[in-house]
Amino acid sequence: MSTAEAAEVLARTLPVMAFLVAITVVAEIADLAGVFDVAGHATARLAGHHTVVLWLLLAALAVLVTTFLGLDTTAVLLTPVALTVARQVGVGAAPFALTTLFLANTASLFLPVSNLTNLLAVQHLATLGEGHGDFVRLTLLPGLAAVAGTLLVIGLVHRRALTGRYAVEPPAAPHDRVLLRIAALTCLVSAPLFAVGLQPWLVASVAALVLVVAMAWRAPFLLRRVRPPWGMALVVAGLFVLVQLLLDAGAGAVLADLSGSGEGVGDLARVAGLGALAANLLNNLPGYLALEAAAGTTPTRLVALLVGTNVAPIVTPWGSLATLLWLHRVRAAGLRVAPLHLVAQGLAVALVAGGAAVLALAG
Repeated sequence: MSTAEAAEVLARTLPVMAFLVAITVVAEIADLAGVFDVAGHATARLAGHHTVVLWLLLAALAVLVTTFLGLDTTAVLLTPVALTVARQVGVGAAPFALTTLFLANTASLFLPVSNLTNLLAVQHLATLGEGHGDFVRLTLLPGLAAVAGTLLVIGLVHRRALTGRYAVEPPAAPHDRVLLRIAALTCLVSAPLFAVGLQPWLVASVAALVLVVAMAWRAPFLLRRVRPPWGMALVVAGLFVLVQLLLDAGAGAVLADLSGSGEGVGDLARVAGLGALAANLLNNLPGYLALEAAAGTTPTRLVALLVGTNVAPIVTPWGSLATLLWLHRVRAAGLRVAPLHLVAQGLAVALVAGGAAVLALAG
């Protein structure tokens, strides 16, 4: 790797690492302050005792959290809320848990901050003459199609568990009201700032600083429970270097041949399928990094690659970090999902949601 290539890798890596650390701090403090707990209980109260309405409202909450705070936040923090609410109102927990898992991935197309792959894609779009607004414009319809496809599959597979009514309204847990309001307001203010094109790492860092100060003021004993993902950030940096070394060794030419060219439905499906295969065999981040230059030759083809690496890595447990984090959470909560059922439903969601996203992108 030359000095110029090393400098380029560093320039791409640092903003992603900074965002990852800062947004994790924001999400964890928001969780400790009770933001997700209160949101989950409010959702249960708004559902009017209809199980399917409760499921749809929790799905909407999962989409919002994934969009503005990232897929790992949904997997780590919203999954326990969904499980708790489902059990407190006496409905089956499995469809609610699977909804947070699948939407953590399939709803991560909308904004650059929704997925680390998106942050990289925005950087690559700049080399193609496009910006933040173009990213949002290109991913909106595929993102909506992916969410709709996800809900269609889950709704059909779990239709019996989602029927009927529930009679129990769970009470909201007590929280420090001042800290809760500061955390909720910080999240609400940060969300539109992510959407308008400000540097994600800067917005997340300021939000994290505000919340750390607020927690030090109101609940300093909770600060020790906030764990920035330093190790994960170093793994991300290592993946950047590893993929660059593989590309320097000649892998780029092979991947370019496999990716093809063109922007027809078949061409975009080919790119998305290749991204999905790479993500499920390796992981979505190295899968995206390896294919970015080969497949992302135009903005439309780049979004097709994101469909593969964002929407589809739900077939294997290691396809995305969010899936591994989700598995840890549901097992800790005592919920067991049969591996074959998880793979089968993940494959169905990947095919339907991914196919719908590709059609929306091509149309």
